[in-house]
Amino acid sequence: MSMDRYTNPWRANYEAIAVAVWLLLAAFSFASAPHWRLHTPAFHAFSLGALVMALTWLPGALRMRTARRALNGRPLAFVTAEELAKTMHRVKGQLWLGKGFEWERDQAQLAHDLLRVGPSRLAEVSLTAVGAHWLHGLAPREKDLAVPLSTMEGHLLVVGTTGAGKTRLFDLLVTQAVLRGEAVLIIDPKGDRELRDNARRACALAGRPESFSAFHPAYPEHSCRIDPMATFGRHTELASRIAALVPSETGADPFKAFGQMAMSHIIAGLLLVAERPNLLKLRHYLEGGVDALVERALVTYCTQADRRFDADAILSKARDGQGRVMALIRHYRQRVASQYPSSVIDGLVNMHEHERVHFSKMVASLMPVLVMLTSGELGPLLSPDPDSDRDSRSLMRMTDLINDRSVAYIGLDSLSDGMVGSAIGSLLIAELTSMAGDRYNYGVKNHSVSVFIDEAAEVMNDPFVQLLNKGRGAGLRVTVATQSFADFAARTGSRDKATQVLANLNNLIALRVLDAETQTYITDSLPKIRLKTIMRTQASSTQSDNPLLFSGNAGERLIEEEGDLLPPALLGHLPNLEYIGRLAGGRIIKGRLPILVAGGIEDNAESGAGTELISQPAMNSQAHGQ
Repeated sequence: MSMDRYTNPWRANYEAIAVAVWLLLAAFSFASAPHWRLHTPAFHAFSLGALVMALTWLPGALRMRTARRALNGRPLAFVTAEELAKTMHRVKGQLWLGKGFEWERDQAQLAHDLLRVGPSRLAEVSLTAVGAHWLHGLAPREKDLAVPLSTMEGHLLVVGTTGAGKTRLFDLLVTQAVLRGEAVLIIDPKGDRELRDNARRACALAGRPESFSAFHPAYPEHSCRIDPMATFGRHTELASRIAALVPSETGADPFKAFGQMAMSHIIAGLLLVAERPNLLKLRHYLEGGVDALVERALVTYCTQADRRFDADAILSKARDGQGRVMALIRHYRQRVASQYPSSVIDGLVNMHEHERVHFSKMVASLMPVLVMLTSGELGPLLSPDPDSDRDSRSLMRMTDLINDRSVAYIGLDSLSDGMVGSAIGSLLIAELTSMAGDRYNYGVKNHSVSVFIDEAAEVMNDPFVQLLNKGRGAGLRVTVATQSFADFAARTGSRDKATQVLANLNNLIALRVLDAETQTYITDSLPKIRLKTIMRTQASSTQSDNPLLFSGNAGERLIEEEGDLLPPALLGHLPNLEYIGRLAGGRIIKGRLPILVAGGIEDNAESGAGTELISQPAMNSQAHGQ
């Protein structure tokens, strides 16, 4: 439709009527020619002329018919991992986002006109349909939607309500990242089995099945072990990660600050004695006291600082453990501290001398977090001993994941225990941010790292914001999914903080969105356009002194006014697996996603997955878009 010469695109198909009339005239003229006492070739010539006129009107009639039929929806598409690999080869160097078209001024005008007429008058209405399937029919032809990978370096936000297709989109994005040979980390609070299996299948297709590992608290016997405290730059980072999990109503919480200080001292002491810190050890020393750690740290430090130090001579006179610690403290203060003071030793000594009852009260807010992360099967899962031969489960470290280009699926089981799932996710995000800092500082960006976080609000913390803010410089591409922007505000407790998160996400894919505020936020970022509307007027008047003098007029005029490129309410009517995309650089796309399946369409027919011959409205209710 040309925007310069406007015609109502959803009017009656007058071209088809013209074709029918000319064909009838041609047939009548040709058939009745022998029955007239006139020159027969004239009738045949008229028939030929009528046929030419019918053919002249035919293209317009077909275009109108095609546009109407497109409003009835398209078949639900399926794709196997092998077919996806072939598509990636065809669009090499780009990210494939399914089929669709560019959403431009023409599509906005068509949607505006159709809403004024009423979509139900032109599109088939199905009781099983989910959403306005006519939206994807506003462009009769669709093409492969491919985005340069450089565009996605600004991170991607996926927003959509439950069941709209966020996880199925993750299937496509994760599989492509694996096939590109990137390191992939998937954090899934729900623990979607299809997403995990598709990631494992992609590793097998890429020829590296051994690179896949999965973590899930609900299946400890089949889960890999993971240490969320394995990667750090300074020991204070570890204490900050755990302290960030402690709920606090005020910005300056003395209990939280004291607990963080205590953990920092313990972690520094463990590093001094060449012992790797973990959650179990932190809980042990906070609950049972730091006497044993203080003794080991003092012996180690005094030996390093004073070659004449004889630990056996000092400790032989002590009667018990408390006496041994006190003897070492006296020696440190009298012989070592004056020349070789140590902040690590001073911190541990102060903890040892702190009044026990008061110390327990000050770390009381910290203990529930440590207890829930170390209880039961979670203890060996999150605090693994790499030197132990009794646990045969694989051990995954963030450094190995990135350096070896491995693929890790992290299920948090948040449906069973939301607090534990959120805590684990936050710790992993903090460790990933620390790893990104190392890559950024030392310029190690030999390959890309793709991070996928579903239900991102559940693992939101300050390191998460830093990861989005500075992850691009470290070679990280982060894809986060949420249901509404209010989830970020509720999690962070601040709308400004939520806005800070959104400002670091340059690309957006919006599936069906029901929250009005989120709809408005998305569409407000789109450019405004000029929409054409036909205004009809009519009026009549009579003179009061002579009713017989009657006048009237009717008019029609074309007006142009500013409007939305996409009305916000339409985001709430998108069918499952259909989306609107706003990409960095101003590109707006409308697309639909295929469902990634294990085999061909025939292989899935037995399980009720359906075939591509089924229409979109009928399939929308069956598609597991979640």
